[in-house]
Amino acid sequence: MRVVIAEDSAILRAGLVELLNLRGHEVVAAVADGDSLCAAVREHRPDVSIVDIRMPPSHTDEGLRASIALRAELPGCAILLFSQYVETQYATELLADRAGGVGYLLKDRVAEVSDFLDALRRVADGETVLDPEVVSQLFTATRKTDALAGLTPREREVLGLMAEGRSNSAIAAALFLSAGSVEKYVSSIFGKLALPQSEGDNRRVLAVLRYLES
Repeated sequence: MRVVIAEDSAILRAGLVELLNLRGHEVVAAVADGDSLCAAVREHRPDVSIVDIRMPPSHTDEGLRASIALRAELPGCAILLFSQYVETQYATELLADRAGGVGYLLKDRVAEVSDFLDALRRVADGETVLDPEVVSQLFTATRKTDALAGLTPREREVLGLMAEGRSNSAIAAALFLSAGSVEKYVSSIFGKLALPQSEGDNRRVLAVLRYLES
């Protein structure tokens, strides 16, 4: 395979280069930031790229955002994210096109070199390879987001003001609504969030907790 490596740790980057070369693969570029990754992929059109998520300058999500940009620009561009972290927001976006050729492995959970190389080959062949921990965290994040998916924009506004601790009358004043309208929105929110009337639970507090979790 022809491989591009994007990893800001010089030691790990050199180690990956040596490992792949020893196994008969060709590392066509080894870079340390997202911009250099994009340039290298455009120039070399590798079979697959190994990409760390957190790289300069901010060390947050540069690698992941560069991967999304490359996939949009070059359909079929195979990417294996290899990181210590699970970044759910952009990872979901990366996987959303369902085109395959994407992998996400956690560095600390790869027990065998052979497992890593097998995952790399599968991604290059167009498969999707995900660490079980990545799947678990993506699923949890998706469930939290879906909890509010059924709310209308106005209901989200009302719930947001509830989260600020405002009463129905204060919400009505802020949104220029009648008190009756706010009560209907609040009741609708409770229904859509599956929060039935209960003597032991404060539905308003539970609704706000759902909002904060999302």
